Amino acid sequence: MKILSLTVLILLTTWWPAWSQGVKPRTLDELVAYTGPDRQKILVDGAKAEGKVLWYTSLSGNYREIVDAFKKKYPEVQIEVYRAGSSDVAERLLNEARAGHYLADAMETTPGSLMLLRESGILKPYASPELAKYPEEAKTKADGTRVYWVTDREAYLGFSYNTRMISSTQVPKNFQDLLRPDLKGKLAVTTESSSARVIGSMLKYKGDGFVKKLKDQEIRLFKLASLGFLNLLIAGEIAGSPTVFRNQVVVMKEKGAPIDWVPLDVTVANAGGSAVIVNAPHPHAALLLADFVIGPEGQKLMEQFRYGVAWKEYPFKREYPERGMTTSQYQDAEEKWSDLLRSITRR
Repeated sequence: MKILSLTVLILLTTWWPAWSQGVKPRTLDELVAYTGPDRQKILVDGAKAEGKVLWYTSLSGNYREIVDAFKKKYPEVQIEVYRAGSSDVAERLLNEARAGHYLADAMETTPGSLMLLRESGILKPYASPELAKYPEEAKTKADGTRVYWVTDREAYLGFSYNTRMISSTQVPKNFQDLLRPDLKGKLAVTTESSSARVIGSMLKYKGDGFVKKLKDQEIRLFKLASLGFLNLLIAGEIAGSPTVFRNQVVVMKEKGAPIDWVPLDVTVANAGGSAVIVNAPHPHAALLLADFVIGPEGQKLMEQFRYGVAWKEYPFKREYPERGMTTSQYQDAEEKWSDLLRSITRR
């Protein structure tokens, strides 16, 4: 009996390690939860075999540099891109899901769309060793160590001004300073959702009464995208605005434009997040690309684009209006903020 038991024990100790080492995660369900030390090798080998990854993103023209860097690191993996506005990216994914025709592997876009896609069951929660350096508030948790997405870039909204039209003594230091008489008729905003988000933060920190007082400042409203609006500011057609992105100002200031940027009470953050798509056709490549964007190389590029990154501290308080809300709550809030914005401005 003892000899039989010893024989069984020997068989188990020799057979078990070989079996455990031979079983590797292959499906998306297995890969998104795998955290073994050979994870990177498994992803790279699998991605090479798949040969392709399809990335949906709402990043601006800078996305091409991320694509080029990924190609350089993983030349055996072809990366294809669908680039559009955040709402269009979400709509495309929803339509594909309704048709049962999943094409995308990974995506990068802003929270409003990510929230909608999460609630529609389009996002696949995933784990990654790259998540360790990110603060908890930058992770939209699913279960355990897995996230629906993590914030990979941030663009900060604050007060930008033409330095030839507003002197250093006139520059507001907080929301309250926007009511100063010497700024009357000099300010403007856009119809973009980013302006509405700033109004939402003003409501939170200063109240409805303060926001309504802004009407007396004769703030102009422009139906322009952020870069077109910034060009008007540089040209001197607008003197200042509390709804301008810091990264865009930094880029233009470095080129010699007469423009500058300061934070106010809070800086509203327009964030971008990296996610993996449920039923991704190329699961290894999907996770490899997500890791690349949120890892050192992708984050270095984001900073070169003058975005802020979630894992660094900055000398201003960041505000995320959508946090803690459902998609419907956020849509209702954004509509309310937009209505208020139109009521206090003039075209």
